[in-house]
Formats: sequence, structure tokens, C-alpha cells
Amino acid sequence: MKIAIDLSQIIYGTGVSHYRENLVRNLLKIDSENEYVLYAGSLRRKQDILNFFPQTKVFPIPPRLADLIWNRLHIFPIEKIIGDVDLIHTSDWAEPPSKKNKVTTIHDLVALKFSKITPKIIVETHKHRLKWILKESKRIIVPSIATKNDLLELGFKENNIRVIYEAPNLGKATGDEVLEVKKKYSIREDYLIAIGVNPRKNIKGIVDAYHLSKFGKNLKLIIVGEKINTKLEDERGVRFLGHVSDFDLKALLTGSKALIFPSLYEGFGVPILDAFNCEVPVVTSNISSMPEVAGGAAILVDPYDINSIASGIEEAISKPKTLIAKGLKRVSEFSWTKTAEETLKVYKEII
Repeated sequence: MKIAIDLSQIIYGTGVSHYRENLVRNLLKIDSENEYVLYAGSLRRKQDILNFFPQTKVFPIPPRLADLIWNRLHIFPIEKIIGDVDLIHTSDWAEPPSKKNKVTTIHDLVALKFSKITPKIIVETHKHRLKWILKESKRIIVPSIATKNDLLELGFKENNIRVIYEAPNLGKATGDEVLEVKKKYSIREDYLIAIGVNPRKNIKGIVDAYHLSKFGKNLKLIIVGEKINTKLEDERGVRFLGHVSDFDLKALLTGSKALIFPSLYEGFGVPILDAFNCEVPVVTSNISSMPEVAGGAAILVDPYDINSIASGIEEAISKPKTLIAKGLKRVSEFSWTKTAEETLKVYKEII
């Protein structure tokens, strides 16, 4: 069987990027029977893509053009670029026409659920893309039951959807690595950490709850994530570090007293598993996919209630050993090898 996988999203450092990289690396590791054709579209970042997988076929079609040709006009079959294959696993952005069987991963419905705070072009892109997935994809992979339920509300058929969990991206840093990174960012005090700064990540609620909690005076709050179109500024006890590398994030997470992650919506919520892996207590939301991922190993709070978040912070700080033990047990249930094995089963289902 010849399987084509779109890697166009692999270069952006997002959750989707990590998913593509880890999925493909593990498929190539466990599967010696099938042939994999890796392809990607990029106008200026060909070498960046090849740095991940040198065998990738990279063609000069940037994301905007891919959206126009494949999501909106839906012309130019992908086989004209990649050759004949048996199955195509499409990406998080473009849905090209094809006469072959298609599998698509839908990570979340952020663009639709938060359309007012999402750029219009991204909202329209995902609307067009979802239309073709509904019509053409034989199987749809989602990372959680919560995302599956979101798709069912849009009219997708349940028997075409497969829930395949993702896995952590970060492992625990060493003590020396933690000290090195804390020195780099001039962090001298104990701290809580939050990951992500867009409105969906509930940063205002986190900051307000931090100040409200009794630990607001004893612990700092470190927030990481690229500040795009935001007016977030440091304030008493709170620091915004901006974008950090995976190495730095691993160390910052490992060195923290707790991850505060009361997001308003997540298709999966990998930072929860990353924190478990780093032996850090987690405070997260009692809605969307987060209780499903946490599996009883985190403190669940109402993300719309700062009193609930503040109480959650206090509870997490008061019993770290119990939460760390539960987190390690929970995260042991997830692996990228398992993700690849279950994805391979989906490929075999439709061939």
C-alpha cells in the first residue's frame, strides 16, 4: 500500500506540527510493509521541511494558494504532483481533490467556535475545508471524544469518525537544565506557569485568579506564548515571556509549582500531558476535552469563574505529591507509538 501524508504544517511549531512529525516518525518506525509518500507545499521554506524528513516532495504552493486551489475551487487533483497512491492523509489546512481514499485529521473546531476572535480568512478556510471533508473523506481522525461530538453536531457520520489520542511532546528536564533556563530568563522565585496567550486560553481569568488566590504573593506567574495582536504587559507578580523554544518550555514547566490551564476550549490539550510528564500538578477546565485528557489526575475548575480557578490553584499547591503521582500514572497511558498503531489500523480499514 502506498500512503501519502501532507506535511505542510510541520514547520510552524504548533500542536498540529508536533502531531505530524511524531505521527510520521512513528509510522516509519513501526511499519515496514507499506510505502510512505511525504509531501508538502511551501514557497520559501522548502529546506525547513526537508530538515524534518529529507525524502519529502516539496512543491511551491504556499498556504494561501493551496486554500484557493483546493478548498475553494477544489481543482487540480493532488496525484498530479505526488503520483499514484492508494491513500491520502490530508493536513490541517488544505483538502485537495483526489480519486483515492482520503483520511483527514481534524484537531479541533476552534475557528468555528471562536470565529469572532479568529481571522476571517482562517474561519473561511476551515468552513470550505470541512465541507470537502464531509463529502470526501472516508475516515476522520479526531484526538478526543469531545471533538468527535463537535463534528456530530455539524452532521458528520459517527461511523466515519475514529478517536485516536495524541501524546506528550515534552519530557522532564534535568535539574541543571531548569537552573540554566531560569537563569536565562532571570527567574529567581518559585512560580506557576500558564501556556498560550490568545483569548481562548483564558489569560485574563488566569491572572485575576492568580491575584485572588492566597499564593499570589508568594509565587510568581510565568506566562509563555507568542504575543500576536495582544496588549498583554507584565504586572505585579506576572511575567509574559513570549515565544520560547521547546527546550526552554520543558525546563520552565519542570521547574514550576503547577500548570494553570483553564482554557475555554481544546481539541485535546497536550500541555496537560506535558505537565504530567514533567511531574507538575495541573489545574485545568471542567469542560471540552480537558477532563477527558486529565482522566482524574488534575484539579478541574470552571474556567468562567475566577473563584473556582483561584481555589483550584490553592488546592494544587497544597497536595503536589498526590497530583504528581496521579499525573504520572495517567500520562503512561499515552504514546506516539500507540497513536501511529491506531492510525495505521484506520488506513487498513479503508483499503
